[in-house]
Amino acid sequence: MAGTLQGLRIACVATDGVEQVELRKPWQAYEKEGATVLLVSDKKDRIRAMHHMDKADAFDVDLTVDDADPDDFDALFLPGGVFNADALRTSKEAVDFVRAFFDADKPVAVICHGPWILVEARVVPGRTLTSHPALATDIRNAGGVWGDEEVCIDRHLVSSRKPADLPAFIQASIEVFARASADSGKARERARAAVPSDEVERASRGSFPASDAPPWT
Repeated sequence: MAGTLQGLRIACVATDGVEQVELRKPWQAYEKEGATVLLVSDKKDRIRAMHHMDKADAFDVDLTVDDADPDDFDALFLPGGVFNADALRTSKEAVDFVRAFFDADKPVAVICHGPWILVEARVVPGRTLTSHPALATDIRNAGGVWGDEEVCIDRHLVSSRKPADLPAFIQASIEVFARASADSGKARERARAAVPSDEVERASRGSFPASDAPPWT
């Protein structure tokens, strides 16, 4: 499976209080598959991760949500952590950034308390997803269908409940990211292939003298 995400750019949106294992393990797996992962945050410089209720490592921020452009990324990754998720859903810039991936139908992977920002972004209605059980009522009230399973896939959205689900979460998100990337690549190829014929048609139309009506009019 090595290299299945080659060339992909993934935005990881997180802030202080992110659950370290939910940040680090998927990040490392995505990079191993060839993706470039950038940390996007409402904070500048660095954020502090947590190991449950204890302080863990600090991570360098690549871009703030003010400076990051969703169009520059192919996929979105949202790790959990209560403090992280609660803070992000109060950031309008972070919410707008996340919503843009759903508007563009790009793949999104979210775990644990991460779906809080999806509720705030109003992208949950009609979707089936899972999360930490504490969010079940929030998701249902937002119009979503909540399921208690280690990983849930709804179109381009992958979700899981907790750190114990990480193996299934990582495998499923890699598969969805790779499939979405392949689909967008095919779409780009189809668009490029259509350009020459369009140009030929425009040139043909322009080659008729003004007094001659082209045969298709």
